[in-house]
Amino acid sequence: MYIFNRITVNPQLPKRIEKLSEIANNLWWAWNTEFLRLFQKIDKDLWEQSSKNPVKFLKHVSQERLEKVAKDTTFLKEYDKIVENFEGYMNSKNTWFSNKYPSNKNDLIAYFSAEYGLDQTIPIYSGGLRYFIW
Repeated sequence: MYIFNRITVNPQLPKRIEKLSEIANNLWWAWNTEFLRLFQKIDKDLWEQSSKNPVKFLKHVSQERLEKVAKDTTFLKEYDKIVENFEGYMNSKNTWFSNKYPSNKNDLIAYFSAEYGLDQTIPIYSGGLRYFIW
């Protein structure tokens, strides 16, 4: 059988919890683990099955489960606190770099290193350093 194309249907986040996607796609969560606990509260089994990867989780969680937690006041209280922390971090003007280099405020900086991992859920495809004894 010839497969012409594939269609992937991702659940749509309810408007009330739509920031889950933005934060899941930002590495901020790698050092803010309280965000990751939200996923466990949404669906503990799926969280384990998705290897605790928030992006993968959001592609597989059921629409019904998302709709349910979007109305859960306990979940929403935690969610709102985390979103507030995330937005505070992203909009912060008082950073080490801005204080040390105020004239470079519009510069973009990227740092890439495959020699260490940010989180166990993010695979590293580096060969690493080789050590040879002759």
